[in-house]
Amino acid sequence: MALNSEISLAALNDLAGQFRGLNLNEPETWPQAPRVAFALLACLLVLVLGWQFYWSGKFDELDARRNEQNTLKQAYQTKVAQIANLAALREQKREVEQRVALLERQLPNKTEMDALLADVNHAGVARGLQFELFKPQAAVIKPYFAEIPVNLKVTGRYHDVAQFNADVAALSRIVTMRGLQLTAGKDGSGLTMEAEAMAYRTLDADEQAAQRKAAADAAKNKKGAGQPGGAK
Repeated sequence: MALNSEISLAALNDLAGQFRGLNLNEPETWPQAPRVAFALLACLLVLVLGWQFYWSGKFDELDARRNEQNTLKQAYQTKVAQIANLAALREQKREVEQRVALLERQLPNKTEMDALLADVNHAGVARGLQFELFKPQAAVIKPYFAEIPVNLKVTGRYHDVAQFNADVAALSRIVTMRGLQLTAGKDGSGLTMEAEAMAYRTLDADEQAAQRKAAADAAKNKKGAGQPGGAK
């Protein structure tokens, strides 16, 4: 045991002796142990620097590409499902277009509004109602149509008031009643109804052009606000 310990100690001393007095300018003269140790240290340094400045970024890029691949796969599956249902979607589109065309035919143009308002008035008169108020308001322009609110106040029998509302709903043009307020007469024989009749009409050429311009300006402003240095 003592002999083995002396041999091990001598080997360690010999190994340590190889690292003494090394000339850093002449590595080719170094003993074998320092050469091997320096080579291992250089390899480790290359691995650390490579990971820090090259491979770590490549792994991040790989993860980003994998996420992009998953996104593209989902988009592809969505497109495939849409293609599979293309015939049904076309049929739905055709039905929607038919419904829109039907609704558009129910909307009068600007010159036909007076006739529509006269029809509402005649519907009340035909039921024997007394108009205390019939006041059309200014048109409210929407993206695809215009709303014309009409403030109403009529008095008459309960049955006649109800029939008047049914007659207005049955008009060939679209008219809706909003904010109905019913008040019984003092003697209980009559009824007063206050409401806002909402009529609708199509936009004329100038109004449609104004709506398109407003939509284009809004899209332009939104795009400019989303860019660096855009409007705030």
